[in-house]
Amino acid sequence: MLITAPALSLAEHCLFACPFCEAPSLTLAEQVQSSDAAVLVQWVKGEPSDLEAGFPGSTEYEIVDIMHDASGTLEKLAPLQVRRYRAAQPGDLFLLLGVQTTTLEWMPPMEVTETGYQYVRQAPSREIATGDRLKYFARFLEYPDPMIAQDAWSEFANAPYEEIVPIASELDAEKVRSWVMSDETNPMRLGLYGLMLGLCGTPEDAPAIREKILAQGDTLRLGIDGVMAGYLLLTGTAGLEMIEQEKLINPDAPFSETYAALQALRFMLNYVPDRIPKERLSQSLRGMLDRPELADLIISDLARWEDWTVVDRLYGMYDSEGFSEPAIKRAIIRYFLLAQHAGNKVASEGESTPEYATKATQYLETITTNDPQSVENAKRYFMAPTT
Repeated sequence: MLITAPALSLAEHCLFACPFCEAPSLTLAEQVQSSDAAVLVQWVKGEPSDLEAGFPGSTEYEIVDIMHDASGTLEKLAPLQVRRYRAAQPGDLFLLLGVQTTTLEWMPPMEVTETGYQYVRQAPSREIATGDRLKYFARFLEYPDPMIAQDAWSEFANAPYEEIVPIASELDAEKVRSWVMSDETNPMRLGLYGLMLGLCGTPEDAPAIREKILAQGDTLRLGIDGVMAGYLLLTGTAGLEMIEQEKLINPDAPFSETYAALQALRFMLNYVPDRIPKERLSQSLRGMLDRPELADLIISDLARWEDWTVVDRLYGMYDSEGFSEPAIKRAIIRYFLLAQHAGNKVASEGESTPEYATKATQYLETITTNDPQSVENAKRYFMAPTT
């Protein structure tokens, strides 16, 4: 169980964390650093709560080790009374974190092993560069102690991609490969490991990764987007052609698999723009415009990537059979608005207005006349780029 530290904002992590990991949680190191006291204790005895009597329960611990204590009130081997009951056996070890108010207020205890406590105690400070810290945690990925393995993964999941790249040579490629290929690997961690294999693996790993990508079952596959991204890192444009044929334009591919492939493409453009040409990635997106269930997402991505080659095609799609859903209409209108904005920017720099912008303006005028409500809806919450 992880203890929430009020001094840290989870939202800050989500901005820069691994793109193929679930919303990252506060790591043990972050929790310890944000606390005013961190101690290893062993359980002595406890008294359950009595709600009718208004008694919240209590637990007596003995302090085994003090990691830090800003209050200066704690002593090794001294008893520690906490007004909250925790069922356990004498000698069971817990990590207690405290926050200083008028007194030390203790968070719920976290059960640890001696090894787990030493792992936390020796973890590098948050002041140390992320890349250097990750070298420590890389040794504990998939460690036999579940708490340690989960926390080491969280450190990587919270790290920006650009901080993981430089330590690729520090990763054990053989171990990472075994985690990606194993059906026993926690699916929540698979996306990160797939990405890691793309960084530390070799082209010889590509055939096995390809088989895993194509081994599609009937259930949602968590982390397969990261595996696809790792595959693209290793194979580039050649690998994209396989992803495109099997996952993007294949009408029989489940939506979850196609969306995972879309996430992998987004990753390549946003994080590794030099690995696969932008035009080639856009080409893959354009091939999916005929799929109504994905059209609004694809149109939005094409606009974000400033691919203005489908202005005529989108106007032809507007209100056509299969593409008359409000979400698709809004996406097309916003695409035209952004194309218009991009053209105005070009014109403001002394060049002639691009043809795509002129057409976008004309199409917007027609749609506004014929379908003003959709235009109004599309403009709601719409904000053009400032640069």
